[in-house]
Amino acid sequence: MRTKVTPQLQKRLGLPFAIAIAAGSVIGSGIMRTPGVIANEVPIAEIAMLLWVLGGVYVLLSCNVAAELTAALPKAGGIYVPVHEAYGDGMGMLAGWANWTAYIAGSAALALACSDFLGTIFEPVAANKAIVAAIILFAVTALNWLGVQEGRWIQIIGSAIKIALLVGVIIAAFIVDPVIAAADPAPPVPLSALGIVAVITAFQIILGAYDGWIGPAAFAEEDKDPGRNIPRALFRSAFLVIAVYLALNLALFSILDMTTLRDSDLPVALLIEALLGPTGNVAVALLATFMALITLNGLVMSAPRILFAMARDRLFLHEATRVNRGGTPWVALLCGTAVAVPLLFSGGYVFVFKIQTALGIFAGTIYCAAFFTLRRRCPDLPRPFRAIGYPALPALILLINAALFISVVVADPMGGIWIAALIAICLPVGMALGRRRRAIVET
Repeated sequence: MRTKVTPQLQKRLGLPFAIAIAAGSVIGSGIMRTPGVIANEVPIAEIAMLLWVLGGVYVLLSCNVAAELTAALPKAGGIYVPVHEAYGDGMGMLAGWANWTAYIAGSAALALACSDFLGTIFEPVAANKAIVAAIILFAVTALNWLGVQEGRWIQIIGSAIKIALLVGVIIAAFIVDPVIAAADPAPPVPLSALGIVAVITAFQIILGAYDGWIGPAAFAEEDKDPGRNIPRALFRSAFLVIAVYLALNLALFSILDMTTLRDSDLPVALLIEALLGPTGNVAVALLATFMALITLNGLVMSAPRILFAMARDRLFLHEATRVNRGGTPWVALLCGTAVAVPLLFSGGYVFVFKIQTALGIFAGTIYCAAFFTLRRRCPDLPRPFRAIGYPALPALILLINAALFISVVVADPMGGIWIAALIAICLPVGMALGRRRRAIVET
């Protein structure tokens, strides 16, 4: 059967999916590990909790900007769209590639995470992790090949289930109140011993745990009412994620002593095992696999929309604009999987993630800057949602992103070199492609 090609994406999505793609993309298996990593960097419960709160504030400030930009420019492509609109082909291309690369590296990492967790209970999987990860990635890709509806329902139902499971664990922890303590706990760390580098590192890791909040922006073109649904989804999912993260961390700090928390790679696993007994390790592995799988589905759905948007603006192969009868940009979907699979076997995704961290913050910085540029250049642009507290709150998140970017480059100069190299490539290539597109239009 031939794949039917349509000229545009289809308006099949609404508010439930927008919330599910945001919350489901953020809350993944990473939250099972992150609290222990944060406690290791900042071994003072009150400071760690404060950083989680500040991470939530960062997300809300970011949602405030994204809600206006996405509602005003309801097109597929996420952060690429307003950056391209504000700064043209070169910077748009850079933002698009940074965003797309993050999704592809994330897809590879999540497929491997699923394989890792399953490997703890199935020995054959442990011996063939990369192959199993590839099978998982192919299965999710095939599901999304069928169409938007299939991916949509998986995301909505899966996100609801995994959030409900986490909330159940949190409630059970406070009701049962198990106590897990190290045999020889370390003495409390005084506040004076806390270093600024450790605090910044912990905050960056927390921002990574919150990453994915902008998911609905990639699907704005397919939303039935983006001007209303996208802002509502961004804020509702942000509050939901913040509430779950704070409650989970509070449960961990209440039940585990700091030494146990710092020494654990999977502190949530300790909590679940304490609640369920001998079967806890199997439950943890299955829960973590399920959480990673739903997040993987969200990334596999999102990445093609970025490539589709760039291809439509002739910043990528035009074939990537092909959409099948199910509403999926199928060529762009296959391109993402084709790039992700080699990363599963090479371990190269770790390198990609290091570069992506700096690129992601850089893209976030120019995204916030695009907000002010579009306010100035396009004052009459219809804005169904206008950012709260303008200009102070949008300016605040722009300054925070700029400061984070500077700190990342200082901590990882190689990341800064790669960004400079990509700018050196993307700007002239983007401008050349833009001139070629304009010449074609004029003729």
